Amino acid sequence: MPWSRTFAGYIFSLLIVLGCKPVPSSVVDASYTAPIQAKPKNVILMIGDGMGLGQISAGMYSNNNRLNLEQFPVVGFHKSHSASDLITDSAAGATAFACGVKTYNNAIGLTADTLPCYSILEEAEDRGLATGMVVTSQITNATPAAFIAHQPLRVMNENIAADFLETDIDIFIGGGLSYFIDRSFDKRNLRKELEDKDYLVYDYTQGSVHRVRMDLGKKFAFFTAENLPSGVNLGRNYLPYASQIAAQFLTQKSDEGFFLMIEGSQIDWAAHSNDAQWMIKEMLDFDRAIGQILEFAKKRGDTLVIVTADHETGGVAINDKSKMNRLRLDFTTNHHTAAMIPVFAYGPGARLFSGIYENTQIYHKMKEALEWDERAGVISEPEEGGRN
Repeated sequence: MPWSRTFAGYIFSLLIVLGCKPVPSSVVDASYTAPIQAKPKNVILMIGDGMGLGQISAGMYSNNNRLNLEQFPVVGFHKSHSASDLITDSAAGATAFACGVKTYNNAIGLTADTLPCYSILEEAEDRGLATGMVVTSQITNATPAAFIAHQPLRVMNENIAADFLETDIDIFIGGGLSYFIDRSFDKRNLRKELEDKDYLVYDYTQGSVHRVRMDLGKKFAFFTAENLPSGVNLGRNYLPYASQIAAQFLTQKSDEGFFLMIEGSQIDWAAHSNDAQWMIKEMLDFDRAIGQILEFAKKRGDTLVIVTADHETGGVAINDKSKMNRLRLDFTTNHHTAAMIPVFAYGPGARLFSGIYENTQIYHKMKEALEWDERAGVISEPEEGGRN
């Protein structure tokens, strides 16, 4: 490796440890692009909750006709229906991505027969990879929960929080501190239990995640809110930065690679509220995070990046008399729709994600790219040799 790139990597690692903030960018064009390898070492799955073509188009046409998403060379579509409903919810949608199985709406990490399913994050841990999640919702909310928990209902936040203690996830950033420390169910202090498991734990009362000093010798948790993080329209600004530092942090945690899930959660919330301006701001915030991750992947050549959504929310339409940067938007509903969802892919294995397929194939295509053998969808004992 050239000396200059080695030195640059050292400096960035130092920035992480010291909590310094790299300069963010809007639409990223990486100055150095590494050759794409035959097989990914790392997989980053980015989920824009509620993000359909309407949200993507509204973000693009409100941003001078540009998005980082345009840089992805492979585009496909997935069919988002669940086992119980044509119109999925986030719990069933995320479980399809996490486990490769269709399940009923509201199920967290369970099959339609209510058996716990073996998620790609759990398998990554057992295979020795580092793992992480960054979200703008509670960390116990439906999408992140499906990758790490196994509960019959998505509203069981305290149970989902307890499931975090059953894993060795290396980094997680999101809201929902109250479900870890102010528990009506069992009075456990899960924050203290995380610290006892060698986590460095911070929360929003101690300052911004931008200023945290991370310790590469420990696992890391940051709670961005007591319950729900604020919207980007109210000043929330951590997603692009947290996505970037999570990827950099995970490269240091295992020589085997990593799996990272990032969710732009509040695109969905804004669309449920039929608030067009808030929705556009959330879409652009998520796209900035995409830009940071795409820059990371381009400079490495060993990272598969997938960007998609669990479902579309709001039935967004750009109407007549709209102009560039001055859109007239309408919503057909304040709920989800059954529209097919775009899938964007970059890096080794990206070609697998073209075409039209069921949402469960996101899971199977990630495993095919990694050249992992297929296993049953139900939880099994970990293989020997997994990471402690």
